[in-house]
Amino acid sequence: MSWLTKLYETYEQAKIRYDDLPIDQQVMPISHTPQTAHVHVVINENGDFLRAEVLEKQVLILPATEQSAGRASGLAPHALADKIQYVAGDYAAFGGIKKPGYDLYLTQLRNWVASDFKHSAVQAILSYVEKGQLVKDLIAAKIMFAHDNQLLTQWQDDGEAPALFKVLPKEKGQLDQGSALVCWSVETKGIAQSKTWLDETIQQSWIDYESQNGGEKALCFVTGNEQVVATNHPAKIRHSGDKAKLISANDTSGFTFRGKFLTVNDAANVSFEVTQKAHNALRWLLAKQGYRTGEQVYLAWAVSGKETPIPTELDLMSLFANSEEVDHQKNLGESYAEQLNRYFSGMVGHNDLEANEKLEANEQIALLGLDSATPGRMGIIYYRETIAQEFIDQLHKWQLDLGWWQRVKKNEKATWLPCAPSLYKVLDGVYGDVLKSSETLKKNLVARLYPCIVEGQPIPIDIVNNAFQRATNRVAYKSDQTWLWLQNLGIACALYKGYCKRTANLTHKKDYNMALQETYASRDYLFGRLLATANKIEQVALSIGEGNRLTTAERYMNRFVSKPAATWLTISTALQPYQQRLHSRLSGYDSATKKLVTSITDMFEIDEFTSDKKLSPEFLLGFHSQMLWLEQHKVVEGQWVNKTDSALIVEEQPTQVL
Repeated sequence: MSWLTKLYETYEQAKIRYDDLPIDQQVMPISHTPQTAHVHVVINENGDFLRAEVLEKQVLILPATEQSAGRASGLAPHALADKIQYVAGDYAAFGGIKKPGYDLYLTQLRNWVASDFKHSAVQAILSYVEKGQLVKDLIAAKIMFAHDNQLLTQWQDDGEAPALFKVLPKEKGQLDQGSALVCWSVETKGIAQSKTWLDETIQQSWIDYESQNGGEKALCFVTGNEQVVATNHPAKIRHSGDKAKLISANDTSGFTFRGKFLTVNDAANVSFEVTQKAHNALRWLLAKQGYRTGEQVYLAWAVSGKETPIPTELDLMSLFANSEEVDHQKNLGESYAEQLNRYFSGMVGHNDLEANEKLEANEQIALLGLDSATPGRMGIIYYRETIAQEFIDQLHKWQLDLGWWQRVKKNEKATWLPCAPSLYKVLDGVYGDVLKSSETLKKNLVARLYPCIVEGQPIPIDIVNNAFQRATNRVAYKSDQTWLWLQNLGIACALYKGYCKRTANLTHKKDYNMALQETYASRDYLFGRLLATANKIEQVALSIGEGNRLTTAERYMNRFVSKPAATWLTISTALQPYQQRLHSRLSGYDSATKKLVTSITDMFEIDEFTSDKKLSPEFLLGFHSQMLWLEQHKVVEGQWVNKTDSALIVEEQPTQVL
């Protein structure tokens, strides 16, 4: 019940904090439900039909009963706006496919109007509905269509289908016009707001009326008070067409819980007020800051209702976009950490004035994951409670541990910025287009990575290896996908860096620097540096003569990982003609790159340089670091110097350097 309690408390806080927002942006009031409206009917204060229009599947917040808000089958009319089969008295006369609910709807509407909480606009709607001619009026207005007084189920005439036929769902090529949901506007002299779903006085009128129709009272497990107990819990949690419920208690059919309990309330009692407010808060939070993977959703929120960073979509690009460019020879970790400290420390308020808008260090944060295995049942796949400071610290740690140079766009130009890749980018970097055809694989990957972000859990090694394999398979990328390969390089490096930082395996545990480590003599790292240097030499030589194409280093990259020593002989042999071209055209650059290759090979142990043992993902760190270092440096009088315009711009053609 903890998650339900937190959502209930969030509702109470959000109702106060956001009461000045437009009604459609506030947390939804109780006794209401989100519905997709199809037809907008306008009447006057006397209940006379004026006009109608088809809506483009607009989701509205509408009054509902406890039964109608959770209806899945059977007849249960909403309070005011509902489908044609409920609100049209002549639906059956025009051959309606479904069982009409007009009598139930009319009785419920009359009871509301007859109560102490009646509303003039509702009275006008009742006056019109009692005429029982809505379908006739909509046919006359060319909203609905019939032939021989029978509603059409498909459009067979020449020309474009009517608007209503485009927005209604089809089953086996046919539709039911009676499924169109009608919302009302009542035009009254002196009243500016005619749309009933935006009128707060109508909302309050229905809430007051519905609260008087309570059922059995019992001890609510959430509030600890004697309250009216809910017998039907809301659906439509993730979207207006969502039929899955988090709480379901059906003891009338299907034997859902018989054998364990005698009645529905034996398991738990949740009051009508609590379940309504908790579910409404959940809908509001998901719409505002939920992360969705198909029907799977993740949510992190502050119980106070304050703005909370979204763990899966934390974008630090803007933080570093305007930062000063740094030399890759220096330790970048310190500069990166300082910027992160400033950024994340600004999220938590440390005095009463700041606390009004910022998260307080000790205030409650809840994290929730939902998914449904079947259309009617939803389960909680992840739940955790923490405090704001710990939550922010984990987001900070994710950025710090996985901080690496990522390929992004800045002012419409490709550049490299230090940050951890977003969850969306990680998914693409690990599996790519495979995820488009495998929703289950994508869900499982998100479920495994989410705790890594919000709890600081280790990065799974199989995920790291998949990213490594995609990044090293250079020939799998099309000629116009160089940007994607570079992006995946940065992602794979970030994942491996994070894995080494967090792993409990002492053999692999290491805190890597984002800058090029010129004195680091690891075999895999050095082989990465060698391949990056060979790649750059050929790129520059190609830019002089043949133009842009894959280099030998790029084409042999995957093989190089499997058999580095043997493949290096092939690459170095193929490199000789390009070195000769550089010697005749750019002799200073040729000399400097040869010295660089020699300095790298001299750092190897002889037996390691000649070994064909497969390279680990550490190879990519050396390759990527050396690649960026070469992008940022040029040769002047035989010496490597930092470029004057040291922005790490990734150019379409290799830079010609001297």
